[in-house]
Amino acid sequence: MKLLIRNLARSTTEAEVKEMFEDYGTVQSCNLVLDQKTNVSKGFGFVEMPKQGEAKAAMKAFNGKVVDGKAIRVKKAESK
Repeated sequence: MKLLIRNLARSTTEAEVKEMFEDYGTVQSCNLVLDQKTNVSKGFGFVEMPKQGEAKAAMKAFNGKVVDGKAIRVKKAESK
């Protein structure tokens, strides 16, 4: 299951996000979207977790949680 994480602090790193979600299970991939010119986080990213149960538990635990001073939002990513 692919999760969309929004409202991340620009200082939050990919490694920190991956580590947070690994508390709830296997993380297949984690990538933050970066500004092409500055290479700084745009404040959102994606985490992919192969087991749906683990992904749902992580989504429930982290949606609304304050991380680096900002309340993040986590939901299932819409497929294009």
